[in-house]
Amino acid sequence: MFNQIFGKQKNQQSQQYTKMEMLNNYMSQFYNFGRDIFADENVRACIDTIARNVAKTKATAIGANNNKLNYLLSIRPNQCMSAYDMFYKTITQLYINNNSFILIQKDNNDVITGFYPVNSSSVDFLESMGYIFVQFTFHNGKKVTVSYDDIVHLRRFFNRNDMYGDSNDAILNTLSLSSTVNQGLANAITTSHNLKGILKYTGSLKPEDLKKQKDMFVADFANINNAGGIAALDSKVEYQQLKVEPVTAEHEQMTIVEEKIYKYFGLNKKIIMGDFDEDVFNSFYESIIEPLLIQLSSEFTHKCFTERERGFGNRIEFSGNRLNYASNSTKVAMIKELLPYSVFTINEARQLFNLESVEGGDIRIQTLNVVNADKANEYQIGEKVNKEKEGEQQ
Repeated sequence: MFNQIFGKQKNQQSQQYTKMEMLNNYMSQFYNFGRDIFADENVRACIDTIARNVAKTKATAIGANNNKLNYLLSIRPNQCMSAYDMFYKTITQLYINNNSFILIQKDNNDVITGFYPVNSSSVDFLESMGYIFVQFTFHNGKKVTVSYDDIVHLRRFFNRNDMYGDSNDAILNTLSLSSTVNQGLANAITTSHNLKGILKYTGSLKPEDLKKQKDMFVADFANINNAGGIAALDSKVEYQQLKVEPVTAEHEQMTIVEEKIYKYFGLNKKIIMGDFDEDVFNSFYESIIEPLLIQLSSEFTHKCFTERERGFGNRIEFSGNRLNYASNSTKVAMIKELLPYSVFTINEARQLFNLESVEGGDIRIQTLNVVNADKANEYQIGEKVNKEKEGEQQ
């Protein structure tokens, strides 16, 4: 797999590199220090919700001769992943590490042949002859150095360092509290099923006899096969039960912990549970999904096209169809108002209701009650001339 991903890249190993010097003296090396947060079930639910919705968006390469690029971005970016898989993994890594890297694979003619998310143990930013390079170190010890121009780099909490996003240290205390709450609940359940007490014998027994009698009592009463839960004691022994009330977090306290995690990711429970209306989803889209799509569009456009190609209008756009989450009444009203103004094609209107496209449905219809703004003066002047001619004839 290492050779499949990096084998076709230009050999950068013979160059001489130096550590990239940061303006604020922070280190140039980035470690995936935040990966443990994914072990928390609430964190995983939050990241999964965001990654799934970003992965459903459509990536489109706009410009001439971009059919190959469109196929890579929308269908199969590499031989191991679908486009959905690549963007899901990319966003997941972004939220776990606050940095995410995608390698732009190219052939010997600098033609893009694929995209591959890079998940390494550490990343080091280097420089050589005025250019920036990235050295990835993997868990098996292998290293590879590639040009930063061939890397799509997404960042979150981009603040202290000049090249990569900050860590997730701010949420670690909350996650520790969440783990403590869950463990306390599990221990409370276990404790409530355990018998705790003292066996008091009227006579004096040797230590070994005390242990033997205690073991016999435990074997008789605490045995899982003792379905009746009854133990037999004679007058020489008295059992005094010790009641231990386990202390657990109250529902309100557990909810506060969950809400702090949701707040960190900018989500609410309705979005995570899929119990939302169009207003809640639009808020989620505008606050979380749309900024990610802007970041993806900007970074992919800059890294996939040269300055000259960008000058000719080549770009990559990421867009999501928010209308799919609108209510049927909203969809009907929107089609009724906008279809006559040529905003939708017939097939685009049908897609809002998950209907199949029809032949000839890619046309736009327009009401005769409106006129092209460029033709408005011509229309008015023509009408004035016609009235003048009618007056002369009279």
